[in-house]
Amino acid sequence: MTEQQPLSEQQPFRWISAAATHVGKVRQVNEDAMLERGDIGLWAVADGMGGHHAGDVASSSIVNILGEMHPSNRLSAYVDEVEDRILAINERLRRMAAEHEDNRTIGSTIVAMLAQDSHCAFLWAGDSRVYRSRDDQCVQITRDHSQVEEMVQQGLILREDAEQHPAANIITRAVGASDNLYIDVDIEELMDGDTYLLCSDGLYKHITDEEIAELLKTKNINDIPHQLINTTLERGAIDNVTVIAVRALRTAAPQSEINN
Repeated sequence: MTEQQPLSEQQPFRWISAAATHVGKVRQVNEDAMLERGDIGLWAVADGMGGHHAGDVASSSIVNILGEMHPSNRLSAYVDEVEDRILAINERLRRMAAEHEDNRTIGSTIVAMLAQDSHCAFLWAGDSRVYRSRDDQCVQITRDHSQVEEMVQQGLILREDAEQHPAANIITRAVGASDNLYIDVDIEELMDGDTYLLCSDGLYKHITDEEIAELLKTKNINDIPHQLINTTLERGAIDNVTVIAVRALRTAAPQSEINN
């Protein structure tokens, strides 16, 4: 687990986080990659596109280039730099596919969370998600870039039927999938105790939103990723699964929460 201490009197929030990833029970290679940099207020999950060549190369390329960043004085500038780096990786992956892989897609989803002062931002492409738990209410912050999500929005299928639909694994946007990549961005103000979950789709294939909401109430943030992944493994874990739990705090956390 990493912890971000306040940098100045003006920084009202500090962050604690915990992360875990697992190859699952079916796949031979973990094509997920994650970044946990509470020291610079940046967390990310990338999911290499299953069924495509070198998905692990794509996901690791994204988190590696983001991991080289330094925090900016303004959240808007921070968001711009993250977006620029993701777009640069998109171009690199497109060149790699054209030059070495017979134009087979080398792609990955990305979801990133940036925190500064009293606000945080989210950037995403694909169906890796961010959830937020606040005052015992849990909501999905991101909207999946997937075929079934478009069908739900158009009223063609019910949301409860989406996960079982034959097109459930088809995403409509990803890093490396096309020359023109559009990244969605959202920004929101923080509240004390807000808990965020970044995850790949290997999690919510097996765990419901209601179960996620309940586990995000867990006091010790270190327990959240392990409980989520263990539940996924108990239910078959047909895909790689990666989770990062992030909590915003105004007051000092108990020492047991930091060290346990």
